[in-house]
Amino acid sequence: MSENSPKQSSDKINLGSANLRKFFIDHLNRIYSAKIHLIEKLPLLHKEAHFSDLQNAISETVDNVEKQIARMELIYALLDESVAPANVLGLTGLVDDVFEAIQQQKAETELRDLSIIFYLQNIESVEMASFQILQMAAVKIKNKQVAQLLKENYEEAKADRTLFLLISTKYITN
Repeated sequence: MSENSPKQSSDKINLGSANLRKFFIDHLNRIYSAKIHLIEKLPLLHKEAHFSDLQNAISETVDNVEKQIARMELIYALLDESVAPANVLGLTGLVDDVFEAIQQQKAETELRDLSIIFYLQNIESVEMASFQILQMAAVKIKNKQVAQLLKENYEEAKADRTLFLLISTKYITN
């Protein structure tokens, strides 16, 4: 490349508000669809869990997911948008993988519970990242209420992840 060639600048990223809004709604649909799948599967995991602390944590997570879904539905209303089913094979696959792990550990309750915790922590990590990115996008969309609702969802996902981490230490350090 010669010195006189025009230099391409990649330092500035310019997402137009329409593109950002589309991104926001598309990814809100993805996390919403994943949450709906999760709310269907968590009661099944509750039945598979052996340790009462894990059962209680799963019950608490169900309550939190229901609140998160309600907040997301409010976000759709605030933005005058409708929920659209989204392809979330990666996220639902992560949820479904836990059931395969459970079957592999069927005979050993401690390992089965640890498998449940392992996957639930991974799921919460994905949710945290999703809510965090959407929260940043909401700032650019200039809707403080939407940003606040996403922050609350992020904080709940973070608390659930921490709870599962604390429970996992009981299995590993005892």
